[in-house]
Amino acid sequence: MGLYFEDFVPGARYESATRTLAAADIEGFAAVSGDHHPMHSDPATARAAGFPGVVAHGVLGLAVATGLAGRLGLTHGTLIALVGVTWRFKAPLLPGDTVTTQLVVRECRPTSRADRGLVTLAVALYNQRGELVQDGEWVELIRRRE
Repeated sequence: MGLYFEDFVPGARYESATRTLAAADIEGFAAVSGDHHPMHSDPATARAAGFPGVVAHGVLGLAVATGLAGRLGLTHGTLIALVGVTWRFKAPLLPGDTVTTQLVVRECRPTSRADRGLVTLAVALYNQRGELVQDGEWVELIRRRE
């Protein structure tokens, strides 16, 4: 079982394992999302825009961050819903990048319902060079202990 609302402490930090992004991940995300912009599939188009080659979809980075965070198991069995996301794209995410997600508990707020509370997390996605690629804030609705 994951952490309950009462277990989250502002300032607590968590770091995920790593994941290496493959070109096939970008192709698969294009197929799932229907976003076939040439920036994600044509190296010449991406180079003309100033990138070294194709770049991942920005929201693929967000999806990978949620997956890495989920692998931590912090909210397994206690997460009710993701209720809000703000997200910024700081640097390109490239095929071959190995990323990790860091989470910091910002705030814990009870709700009007006694069985749940809101946990706000500062979330950052870093590449293998320690460069910030994406960051933002997630608000999650978490079960309280009975």
